[in-house]
Amino acid sequence: MPMPDKSTSSEATPAAAPETISAARKIYPIVKYGDPILEKSTTPVKNFDADLEQLAEDMFASMYAAQGVGLAAPQIGVNLRIAVVDVTGGKNPEAKIVLANPEIIHAEGEKREEEGCLSIPGFRGYVLRPQFVTIKAQNAKGESFEIRGEDLLARAFCHEIDHLNGILFIQHLSMLKRDLIKRKIKKLKKQGEW
Repeated sequence: MPMPDKSTSSEATPAAAPETISAARKIYPIVKYGDPILEKSTTPVKNFDADLEQLAEDMFASMYAAQGVGLAAPQIGVNLRIAVVDVTGGKNPEAKIVLANPEIIHAEGEKREEEGCLSIPGFRGYVLRPQFVTIKAQNAKGESFEIRGEDLLARAFCHEIDHLNGILFIQHLSMLKRDLIKRKIKKLKKQGEW
């Protein structure tokens, strides 16, 4: 999920990758709409080891490089049920959240806001999401936790969990809006720009 558009939100503005990212971090290219991995359910995380911790840190680095606030493993071509979220865009290291095997256990309220996706760059649409959600997940060490999110954090949780279930934000749009976006992407592909 990309940073909110500055023109429509008072949230944090997109920032360059934080200086705290070490040179050893791998920046993965973001998989774009049209790749079948984005529309498949992911495999649950079973091995909580150094490789998973490395993957999570690389996902944060990739997300910051793309100026996002959330990134799911399928968006970097990995079929694994893990996502990372940081709605501060790297400004607060305490805000980094790793979600392994996440599930929404409670949702309340509704809020329609503009949303985009790092895998569908340049396209945005208004999506109805819960205003508050409680997530049950595991961290990169395999420790279970619950976390409650509100507004942008709740939206990011829902958006990334959708990715892990093979659902893209455009599937929440009207058929007309979705078809318009798909036609524009098809045209971009023909022009070699996608």
